[in-house]
Order: sequence, then C-alpha cells, then structure tokens
Amino acid sequence: MPNKIIEVTDLTFKYRDMSKPAIDNISFDVKKGEWLSIIGKNGSGKSTLINLLDGLLKPQSGQIKIDDQDINESEDTINDTRRKVGLVFQHSSNQFVASTVEDDVAFGLENQLVDTSNMKTIVHDVLKEVDMLDYLKSDPSMLSGGQQQRVAIAGILALRPEIIILDEATSMLDPKAKTMITQLIDRIRNKYHLTVISITHNIKEIENSDRCILLKDGQIVENTVPDTLFSNLQDVKSYGLTLPFSEQLRIKLKNNGIDVPEKYMNDEEIVEWITKYYSKM
Repeated sequence: MPNKIIEVTDLTFKYRDMSKPAIDNISFDVKKGEWLSIIGKNGSGKSTLINLLDGLLKPQSGQIKIDDQDINESEDTINDTRRKVGLVFQHSSNQFVASTVEDDVAFGLENQLVDTSNMKTIVHDVLKEVDMLDYLKSDPSMLSGGQQQRVAIAGILALRPEIIILDEATSMLDPKAKTMITQLIDRIRNKYHLTVISITHNIKEIENSDRCILLKDGQIVENTVPDTLFSNLQDVKSYGLTLPFSEQLRIKLKNNGIDVPEKYMNDEEIVEWITKYYSKM
C-alpha cells in the first residue's frame, strides 16, 4: 500500500476571465492518515485547489493522483475519486436535502443503492459517532451551526470515504462548537484511518494538523509543520493573515516590558503562562 494517498504535480489552472492562473504550477503530496491544512487569505487559490482535487475542475496542465490513479484520466476515475473524497462545506445547511436528520444522512446511501436494513444500521452508527443520535427525527435546518456540521460529517462518514476535505467548515462556528468539531474530526480520523485536508484563512485553525501549506496568488510559499509556521508569524502576517489572539496578546505583553517566551503559545498555553507569572508576584 503506497504511503502517499494524494500526489499533485506541476498543477496549473486558470479561469477564462482571469489574466493569471488561480493555481500556478504547484506540487505537493499528502500521506495516508495525515491532516494537512491549506491556509491563505481569500483569493489565494484554496477553493480552486479543492475543486481540482475533487474533480469538479480540470487543470490546464499538471496531474493529480489519488491512490496512484490519475483522477482526470476518464469519467470513471473522476467518479471513483468522488467516492473516495468527502467534502464538508462552510455552510453545512447548503448540503442538506431532506427534512429529517435521518433521511439526510441516508441520502448518499440511497444513491449507492444500499439496502434498507443495512442503511438504517449505518445511519444509526454514524449519528452515534458524532453524538447526534438523539436528533434522528429533527429538521436539520433547525439545528445549531455546530450540530449541523456534525450531521454533515455523519453524512460523509456514512459513505466511508478515504479522504475528508473541510472547506472552511468551522469558520462560522462559535469557539466552543469549533473546538468540538475539531476534536471530532481528529477522533474519527484516528479511528477510521482517514486523511484530512482542511481549508482555512484562520492560522489558529492549523494547530491540530500534521502539516500545513501556505498559498499566495495560487503558489505555495510554505510547506511545513505548524510549529515552523508559528515561529515565523510576523512573516505570515505579511501574507494578509490575522495573527491568533494568543499571539497578539503575547506581543502586547512583550511590548509592555513583560518577559514572555519567544515561542508561539496557543490560548490554553498563554492562559497557563499568565496564571503562573502573576502567581509569583
């Protein structure tokens, strides 16, 4: 079994009404079971790249392989790719097609002609997995944002994909719901040996990923681990990204003469550091 599940080579795509490519000769790999974050400001090429990976767009040049198969080789390979890849969007309500949670999660299984008894078992299992079994008969449109995302994830999980792509999937959620969805994704990734690709313009959201790619004007400017990117946050700021609140606070403390650590700290770490610092005063 190959270690690489996705191989992107010299990929270029340009929209007809644009003078420059939206994706400009990029190459990268994704390992099986890896969590890759793709980060960049609006217009950097993130959404275009996702549409290319899912076969919704066809590149002018270059190649995308999933499981060592060129996804654009034929209509069959594109369809095969879409069976392997599950997409969760920013507005999960746009994905709902049924009036109950149960029917919505079952929709994809119906398209795959799964028999009714097996379908009910799968729907029950995946809703239990995302802690939404109590909402089986609920109207998806009446759920909170975090609950809607969990239902959307259940619908994807029911189809047993190899890859889950999160397209700004937590950007509209409150901090608590955002944390819950992130923890859920990490748990099911490990349990089902899934590969995760998350798209975001919020640098804080790359904390849980194994690796991150920073896009600017359709080109890769960084392909590294999160810690390395966090150690160069001032450079990251020059790419139009907002520094995480914890880093803004760390800089303010430093500018006020407080001897704070030079390394990046997430929200929990900086709260712990501040608590210890003031307990010594």
